[in-house]
Amino acid sequence: MLASLAVLTAALSAFHSVVPNTVGRFGSLLETFLPWLGLAVPLLLVLALLRRSAIALVALVLPVAVWGQSFGARLLPAGRGAHDLTAVQHNVSDVNTDPAGTAVALIEAAPDLVALEELTPAALPAYERVLASHYPHHAVEGTVGLWSRHPLSDVRRLDIKPAAIEEGWSRGMRSTARTPWGDIAVYVAHLPSVRLGWSGLGSALRDESAGLLGAALAAEKLDRVILLGDLNSTLDDRGLAPVTSRMDRTDWTGQAFAFSWPASFPVSRIDQVLTRSATVSNVRTLAATGSDHLPVAVDIRLERGSDDPPPTP
Repeated sequence: MLASLAVLTAALSAFHSVVPNTVGRFGSLLETFLPWLGLAVPLLLVLALLRRSAIALVALVLPVAVWGQSFGARLLPAGRGAHDLTAVQHNVSDVNTDPAGTAVALIEAAPDLVALEELTPAALPAYERVLASHYPHHAVEGTVGLWSRHPLSDVRRLDIKPAAIEEGWSRGMRSTARTPWGDIAVYVAHLPSVRLGWSGLGSALRDESAGLLGAALAAEKLDRVILLGDLNSTLDDRGLAPVTSRMDRTDWTGQAFAFSWPASFPVSRIDQVLTRSATVSNVRTLAATGSDHLPVAVDIRLERGSDDPPPTP
């Protein structure tokens, strides 16, 4: 039995995409917490030792190998290599009692782009006041906003509202950042939350919104794209496939875990920065603020053009 459980753990880790989503969206639920499947290994190891089962001990090589192949690189220390931009993504929480302090904490990371979600009319003036000294350009649409060191243009609301949600729900925006490397399309999005109950993972609204966001990304004319947002899932979750399939994937396996939610005991990174014609590196979380999410900071290196200035060491 222990050997069979070890093989099952390895199979779920390696072939999670074949787990059906038809009942309770179990496939998406598994993918949301996929790295934590590795916790089965030490448990099975202890049981195998207690039972003195050589077969179980040998079988444990399989889940260890699969987990190491999938996630081992994320445990390696990553220094800050050459990059062009630094971006911070943060769901600041609509019940944050210290918006000014949150803004100060984000400035300390010295990002070029700051994307915020769950902005409220009461808290917005505090963010605008504190961030203005470092970010002369900003735009807000509904409850999401973008602050930038570079000029912003072509700002518009992005309609990612599922049909079942009432009017007035506005959690997406698109703008153009005019940088020394040329224009970059910058998207900020906050997809609907998911709920875990007796019937499984309630992600239908999130998945519908992801489809709308994916369609907007597919229609984007600019080559360079940066998406920042609370996507309410990990990049392994197939529910985000309409979005992740439109962005570069080459750097995902090497990204640090950088769990961002919940801030009190992070178990998952649902705050994401994705790019097209660019590479994300040195993914890291920042110190806790007044939010239930941790801020996520990343470095971004753009694909080079013949006239582009060199990246920052």
